[in-house]
Amino acid sequence: MGDARIIPFDGATSGARTPAPRSGRRPTRPARAVRVPEPVEGEVPVRSIEARPTRERPAGRGEESTGEERADAGAGPRRAPASGREPGTGRSLLGSLAGAVGGVVGGAAAGLLDGVAGPGWEDKAADGLAFLRRRITGDYEVDEFGFDPELNDKLMAVLRVVYEQYFRVEVSGLENIPAKGGALIVANHSGTLPVDALMTQVAVHDHHPDQRNLRLLAADLVFQLPLVGSVARKSGHTLACHADAERLLAKGELVGVWPEGYKGLGKPFSERYKLQRFGRGGFVSAALRTGVPIVPCSIVGAEEIFPMVGNVRTLARLLNLPYFPVTPTFPLLGPLGLVPLPTRWRIEFGEPIRTDAYAQEAADDPMVVFNLTDEVRETIQHTIYRLLMQRRSVFF
Repeated sequence: MGDARIIPFDGATSGARTPAPRSGRRPTRPARAVRVPEPVEGEVPVRSIEARPTRERPAGRGEESTGEERADAGAGPRRAPASGREPGTGRSLLGSLAGAVGGVVGGAAAGLLDGVAGPGWEDKAADGLAFLRRRITGDYEVDEFGFDPELNDKLMAVLRVVYEQYFRVEVSGLENIPAKGGALIVANHSGTLPVDALMTQVAVHDHHPDQRNLRLLAADLVFQLPLVGSVARKSGHTLACHADAERLLAKGELVGVWPEGYKGLGKPFSERYKLQRFGRGGFVSAALRTGVPIVPCSIVGAEEIFPMVGNVRTLARLLNLPYFPVTPTFPLLGPLGLVPLPTRWRIEFGEPIRTDAYAQEAADDPMVVFNLTDEVRETIQHTIYRLLMQRRSVFF
């Protein structure tokens, strides 16, 4: 009887009613103690719960209790969980378990990275991020030809995998390359694409005692290609002309030249390892003017990476290319045909040919230039024949 009102009774008034106050509030009742049932065997005893005093409701608020209050009223006294655990114990156990699993996963990931990238991968990653930051901010130096030594080291790391794992290059005669000062390395050219020049650059950079940078003299087409020309400049390549060659040699740089040019790269497979004409001997003139030694270099293994069995001359003229090669895999297999065959290479540097004994005017003497050019060419050709006789297999 929640809506009943209390009517006081006074015998003197003979049952007269006193009107109830119209404040809109229900009179509070005295607090009652909640009776706690006796603990049942097997349950954890709980403490007595005193009934909370009823809060007075503000005027105008409905008398009906909310669903939450009704649920609390009907639930009766709460009992502690039978397990006896504190409320936060489960969460702490889950947190400990998650931390242990995270530690195991993190350790496994670190071990995997150590196995793949090798020990010290954290330092390598930090160096790589610092390198990218310098690339973005422009905080690096280049010389007057655009050579970027730091970027060249990164490119050598990529080419090193091809050099060591794919072509398995064997190099000899590095003691014939001077430790300092200018020198001109002259090599045979073959393979349809100038991969032999890149492998020679890696050989000198990685295996020479002083790890010298080989500055390559490249054709005009290299610097006309998008992206390729910029990367070539930054890796130390420059235009194959007398002026640039003499400036590099005069500065004490190690310069590499492939005088056969496109005639050597684009010759048919039937003429493999037969040297073409060495141009007009411009490289000899540059060496004579600067007085640097000429180091003959013989390369075996590059001829077979793209066996050129045909040349589509009409298509080459349309594309403004020196030749359009046809190999057993290209263009038959499309882009897959651009993957070179995994031949085994051999690079040998011969004894240097001195030019400092000649007068500087000898650079303008056609007979001196021709004789030195022919000497270099014959030295390379005879070395190639000797290396071919020693080779057991093209691929092994």
